[in-house]
Amino acid sequence: MKHSLYPNDYVSSTYAIDFAALAREGYRGIIFDVDNTLVPHGAPADERAKALFAELHDLGYGCVLLSNNKEPRVKMFSEAVVGAQYIYKAGKPGTANYCKAMEMMGTTKENTLFVGDQIFTDVWGANRAGIRSVLVKPILPWKEEIQIILKRFLEALILAGYAVYRKNGKTIQPVPLRQPKDQAE
Repeated sequence: MKHSLYPNDYVSSTYAIDFAALAREGYRGIIFDVDNTLVPHGAPADERAKALFAELHDLGYGCVLLSNNKEPRVKMFSEAVVGAQYIYKAGKPGTANYCKAMEMMGTTKENTLFVGDQIFTDVWGANRAGIRSVLVKPILPWKEEIQIILKRFLEALILAGYAVYRKNGKTIQPVPLRQPKDQAE
């Protein structure tokens, strides 16, 4: 089991990922963080997020929002998009709710993907649970709670090491990316 703080891949945005290509590779479930992964911290589901979840639903994905936030925040987002179940106060980076999310979707470690914007909660938890992890750049990294902002400085150090890790041919699992004309802006 991988106990690394390094993600399996690091991409610019959730919306840059080619989820149709991942479906063709056999992925059936996606676990998402919400804040700064899908929308800015605290923001409601926007048109881009709604379109993404409609696409994921059409592709046959199961989706779970896995958030350390309180229920009203996560429930509001879940109700605004198609087909997303949710787990609030998830206790990330603990692995129990990553496993619960897979159980809710009827998926396994091998056909589930995790997408999130934080290393110490999202990526570390997904890696510990044995799920392929994709780190995305936060949408608005400096409009967050102070403890998250402070963690961003430590994450910058880890990402510097990750850049070296990638260059030296370590095992990376790049996710397919949409062609620029397909990306929602």
